[in-house]
Amino acid sequence: MSKTIKNIFIEGAIHPTFISDSIAKHSSKKDIGAHSIFLGQIRQDVIDGATVQAIEYTAYETMALDKMHEIREAVFSKYDLTCMHVYHSLGVVNAGEICLFVFTSSKHRTVAMEACNEIVERIKAELPIWGKEIFNDESYQWKVNR
Repeated sequence: MSKTIKNIFIEGAIHPTFISDSIAKHSSKKDIGAHSIFLGQIRQDVIDGATVQAIEYTAYETMALDKMHEIREAVFSKYDLTCMHVYHSLGVVNAGEICLFVFTSSKHRTVAMEACNEIVERIKAELPIWGKEIFNDESYQWKVNR
């Protein structure tokens, strides 16, 4: 049996209408009692006097998609989820825009929330995705996850 690898990557920012459309598609599913949603947004941090204007995301895509498949399978095995959706930006995402959208659904809220949190933590820790912070003075640095 071959595994189906879902593509989680979206070029540029994740648009609010994409998020709302994803949520709306679940209104016809009558076995869901809870959704948990995480939205990662680019902060306009000031670092050493320079202001972050955007982050440019790159990834080792094949490895990231394989690892995300492993995470997906492990989370579905651990939690009684109805649905799981994960989207991560590649390319330039400006301050204020969404770069990560994780959406879990289940019969009960605790399951949806715990699974969503675990997915976000594992994405940050395990996926080969890198962000280059681009500053208002056109300088840049590689972002360190905190």
